[in-house]
Amino acid sequence: GAASVVVGHPLDTIKTRLQAGQGYGNTLNCVLTVYRNESVAGFFKGMSFPLASIAVYSSVVFGVFSNTQRLLSQLRHGDPAHVPALADVALASMVAGFVSVGIGSPVDLVKIRLQMQTQPYIKANIKLQPTVPGFPVYRGPIHCFRTVLKKEGIAGMYRGAGAMLLRDVPGYCLYFIPYTFFCGWITPDGCISPNPSSIWLAGGVAGAISWGTATPMDVVKSRLQADGVYLNKYKGTLDCILQSYQNEGLKVFFRGITVNAVRGFPMSSAMFLGYELSLKAMKRDQTETNP
Repeated sequence: GAASVVVGHPLDTIKTRLQAGQGYGNTLNCVLTVYRNESVAGFFKGMSFPLASIAVYSSVVFGVFSNTQRLLSQLRHGDPAHVPALADVALASMVAGFVSVGIGSPVDLVKIRLQMQTQPYIKANIKLQPTVPGFPVYRGPIHCFRTVLKKEGIAGMYRGAGAMLLRDVPGYCLYFIPYTFFCGWITPDGCISPNPSSIWLAGGVAGAISWGTATPMDVVKSRLQADGVYLNKYKGTLDCILQSYQNEGLKVFFRGITVNAVRGFPMSSAMFLGYELSLKAMKRDQTETNP
């Protein structure tokens, strides 16, 4: 999980700026603007909090997915080690996606607020005295967490959770199902577990598919969570969708899709490779192939 954050965070910053920021023409322009204004450190804004929490987040997501699969295999076949059916993988993925929002929503909110706090904002029709745009609002992740909790309460920490739910439940289906399929397809017959190159490739393809298709709701989630650094512009998920569509058209929901798909490959490769190799290290007493 930590490896996936380090690998993917610079592209995640670009993706967030494209989706929720203003004044970026395209991906290359966004990269150059961030580098020119904020140097290399600008690409790593907001990384410390997800890096610190990714271990718990990854354990919960992968643990829920694996144990739900085992439970379904036990209920259907009386054997938790039985190879799960496609429907079981899909159901386990949906449960993992649902549970992930509970942990991931506050982490994503803090990360995005830190990524977006130096960006210009479009004035909303709310009579509030905002912090001066272009100057940092939060001193760091802990200060951001405490500030949001103090001003907006628990509900503020879960701002955008509805959009995240609509992103992650189908998103994890398109994450674990392709991974399971490609691993099974690439792995030679007779092997209990896939080799590292198969895991790397299958994980990368699954990540690119999942993040690419999740982009429309990812745009909505990013905008909702970035909203509030200075002023609140959106009332909720539906309002964000309608305002974004009215102001920028259908193409707005595909902002950052290339960055998302490209970023999804190395991030998911690192995630699945770390996961599978960790499990293998814990099960060294088991043989690699069937007798």
